[in-house]
Amino acid sequence: MKIICIGRNYADHAKELGNQVPSEPVIFLKPDTALLRNNDPFFVPDFAEEFHYETELVVKINRLGKNISKQFAPRYYEEVGMGMDFTARDLQSKLKAKGLPWERAKAFDHSAGISKSFISKQSFKDIQNLNFKLLVNGEERQIGYTGDMLFKVDEIIAYVSKFFTLKIGDLIYTGTPAGVGRVNIGERFEVFLENQKMMDFLIK
Repeated sequence: MKIICIGRNYADHAKELGNQVPSEPVIFLKPDTALLRNNDPFFVPDFAEEFHYETELVVKINRLGKNISKQFAPRYYEEVGMGMDFTARDLQSKLKAKGLPWERAKAFDHSAGISKSFISKQSFKDIQNLNFKLLVNGEERQIGYTGDMLFKVDEIIAYVSKFFTLKIGDLIYTGTPAGVGRVNIGERFEVFLENQKMMDFLIK
């Protein structure tokens, strides 16, 4: 399986990092070793000084697909979950300034937190009308609404499948809203999709 991530998919987040709002999806990949499962703690690595959290809706692909049209994209997923894209922000900035790839800042081990459970999309009237949030030590730190996505889930699936064959079990991290911030040792992260708690883990 592979982890496909969409960057700058919320306009306010792109702006808060000083980036242009993209005209097409920004794609990057993470290996399966990036997954952080089962609400295991996130241990802050020592190869950078500043790590950020990014809370995201995650779509799980359920069938093989290539060059999928937008109208048929809903057939390629049945469940959604929540994820946490951890980023070594200072390292990423240095690499970007040099025009270098920034996988080291995004794709390191355990940089992709994933909820223990996924929810059937049939549980929701509209995937593009969902609210999610991150609480850090009980305080709201990041709030998202899937209707604010620049590129909707079906558009993302169609676009990504032009370049990468989608396989059963692939995960698409659909982007993070504004409100990203620094990860600190000792914090407790709780992630909710609508009113359902999806993630609950510690930073160590």
